[in-house]
Amino acid sequence: MIRRSSRQLRIGRESVGGNAPISVQSMAKTDTKNVAATVKQIKSLERIGCEIIRVAVKDEASARAISRIKKRISIPLEADIHFNYKLALLAIASGADAIRLNPGNIYKPKEVKEVVKACKSKKIPIRVGANSGSLRIKGRTSQAGLMVKSVTQYLKLLEREKFYDIMISLKASDVSTTIEAYRKMAKVCKYPLHLGVTATGAGTEAIVKSSIGIGTLLAEGIGDTIRVSLTALPEDEVMVGKNILQALGLRRFGPDIISCPTCGRCQVDLVKIVRQVKTKLTTNNYRLSTKHFPALAIMGCEVNGPGEAKEADIGIAFGKTGGVIFKKGKIIKKVKTKDAVKELLRQK
Repeated sequence: MIRRSSRQLRIGRESVGGNAPISVQSMAKTDTKNVAATVKQIKSLERIGCEIIRVAVKDEASARAISRIKKRISIPLEADIHFNYKLALLAIASGADAIRLNPGNIYKPKEVKEVVKACKSKKIPIRVGANSGSLRIKGRTSQAGLMVKSVTQYLKLLEREKFYDIMISLKASDVSTTIEAYRKMAKVCKYPLHLGVTATGAGTEAIVKSSIGIGTLLAEGIGDTIRVSLTALPEDEVMVGKNILQALGLRRFGPDIISCPTCGRCQVDLVKIVRQVKTKLTTNNYRLSTKHFPALAIMGCEVNGPGEAKEADIGIAFGKTGGVIFKKGKIIKKVKTKDAVKELLRQK
């Protein structure tokens, strides 16, 4: 895929756009003014690879809390602002690394100008974050078209002040609308795009919506940073985001696990074995080198198992009483089923 050319900007230590890696974001789900709870959640997200965090700023206490939160976290923090531009000013003064403004509820030119002036002085970017559920403008065009129109009008306010450190998001709960909006926006500007499908719900259906929406755009070269929105723990959002990027070959966070869906031919508990491998790969005791083993196959029978295991960098194919470990296409060891996980993960 050919990635869309975009301007590069910085959010704290992270570069977004241009040739920078596509970053994974999440949003804290705590009350921001509860500093201890918010820091605890952000640190948990840092540990699993979240690269940018957003916090809700719904009142002055939340805005003022940003300074204390920032002292205790390592990743950049974006302040999410709605309705009251003065909260943006306070968040900027408190050390936010970026500001999200919703063109649907902060739109008065004088107010926007004040926020731009403050962002300029601190050298921090603004994300123009449009949502289909909070559009002010009406028209006969599609919902996606209205989102694009809303953002392009807003961009003129920022550019009039010679402000160009801008990111854009155009999110809807409908996957097709989201994809259409980003495709349209990608054609009319060079600003980096923050991808996401909003209000996807919970469970498998939510993951599917986000994966199709975000994944389709990324496969077309559109997108510079992503946030998966789930009615779930923010850690789940980060893991899904990382999996989307890895599935498309855009980032690598660990070995790809190739495993068969199982059928009546499988004579081992492959579901249990795969779960054990995934669990152990997340601990400090087992760290298969991603550089040397980017693909790991765990196959349950003799039909496709040996072939898939041989094509992977390292893998195991099971029979009735045990398995055969392959490395770079060569059989290196026969193992009993009970020892399979331990033997596979001890390979160097």
